[in-house]
Amino acid sequence: MDITTISIAAAGGLILGFIIAKILEKGKASKTIGQAKKEASAILKNAKIEGESIKKDKIFQAKEKFLEMKAEHEKVIINKDKKIAEAEKRTRDKESQISSELAKARRNNEKLESQLKEVDHKKDFYEKKQAELEKLHQSQVQQLEVISGLSAEEAKAQLFESLKEKAKADAMSYMQSTLEEAKMSAQQEAKKIVINTIQRVGTEEAIENCVSVFNLESDDVKGRIIGREGRNIRALESATGVEIIVDDTPEAIILSCFDSVRREVARLSLHKLVTDGRIHPARIEEVVRKTEKQIEQEIVEVGKRTVIDLGIHGLHPELIKTVGRMKYRSSYGQNLLQHSREVAKLCGIMAAELGVNPKLAKRAGLLHDIGKVPNTEAEVETPHAILGMQWAEKFGEKDEVCNAIGAHHDEIDMKSLIAPIVQVCDAISGARPGARRQVLDSYIQRLKDLEEIAFGFGGVQKAYAIQAGRELRVIVESEKVSDEKAAQLSFEISQKIQTDMTYPGQVKVTVIRETRSVNVAK
Repeated sequence: MDITTISIAAAGGLILGFIIAKILEKGKASKTIGQAKKEASAILKNAKIEGESIKKDKIFQAKEKFLEMKAEHEKVIINKDKKIAEAEKRTRDKESQISSELAKARRNNEKLESQLKEVDHKKDFYEKKQAELEKLHQSQVQQLEVISGLSAEEAKAQLFESLKEKAKADAMSYMQSTLEEAKMSAQQEAKKIVINTIQRVGTEEAIENCVSVFNLESDDVKGRIIGREGRNIRALESATGVEIIVDDTPEAIILSCFDSVRREVARLSLHKLVTDGRIHPARIEEVVRKTEKQIEQEIVEVGKRTVIDLGIHGLHPELIKTVGRMKYRSSYGQNLLQHSREVAKLCGIMAAELGVNPKLAKRAGLLHDIGKVPNTEAEVETPHAILGMQWAEKFGEKDEVCNAIGAHHDEIDMKSLIAPIVQVCDAISGARPGARRQVLDSYIQRLKDLEEIAFGFGGVQKAYAIQAGRELRVIVESEKVSDEKAAQLSFEISQKIQTDMTYPGQVKVTVIRETRSVNVAK
């Protein structure tokens, strides 16, 4: 066999083997497909069975849910029916009540109509009687005019004049008795409150004056203070505005000035200069400047301590500074800050007794005299009560406090109960014995004014102001003033004094009427 034949035979064998392999693979694939079809049919059958069971479960759950919702809906309907029934019952009850009230109202209306008819009938009857009475009265008046020879108007005028004086005296007597009764009921309680307030506050006597004494360790320092040809003492007086008196008083120098602040600046400056030992004009001016700043700081600190001690909060810084300046002011010898603190404490106690806000009362009591510390000369012309009220309004104080400040000397009308409390406490602090040194001229003038007021009334023969102006004794002429007129005169004089004068405490007015019969035995 040649090579070509062999190659063809080999190739045919390979092709045949390939064909046989393919046939064998196709048989295996058909077998696998059959198995897959069996498995798929089994899966579908199981899926249908499971689907049926799930369907049955869902249908059962849906039926249960439907039954639950149906039961809840029935409950809601039952509750609504119950509420509707209750509402219908209430409506029926109200209708029955309204019908009964309407029936009652109809009966009342019928009664009222019958009563109105009866009233109208009585009214007509009374009108007729009134007309008859008027005719009878006119006839009687005409008869009286004929008998007396006077007309009705003339008789009325004479009767009015005769009764006028008697009515006036009776009215005055009634007014006096009414006032006395009111005083008897209110005086005891007022005295109790004032006495308790005074007893609960400790006070000091007036010690302020216009001079301060600066003590020295030895008299040798006096020469250094005076300086060569007096230049040191002149520089000190020029810088402080204080008169410095160096005399034979051992180990002491007197500082004289009406302004307490400048006097205190001079005293502290002297103390620093003597302690330091360097005393010459340039050093004096430097020390005085530093001392003035120190005093300004001290004024603020004094104001802060005062408001803290009294429990007053929210005070404007300018008002605090003004309160501090009160330490270096005095009124009739009484230190102004001490007086204001005392009035504030009295106001707090009295306000608590009367049921008024004690904090506002304390505030008004502390600030009532701030107008006595003016910042400029122009403000001096304004009364200190009005000036203090204007400052308080400017720095945001309440209306009650401002009114109490302005009204404590009756410059304006009082609008709250705090105002009379401040006025009373100011009088207590200023009028008590030892509080102030009263100027002799003003004291004598007040006595003269009291006597002049008494002489301004008719029938007054003599008038004496006694007991340091606490009592005015008036002697009247018995021929011109009757007993009733004397009581009336006492009341009118007291009212005139109360209206026209300002005075501490109270003034008692006593009117004396004497009848004397004198004969001479010969």
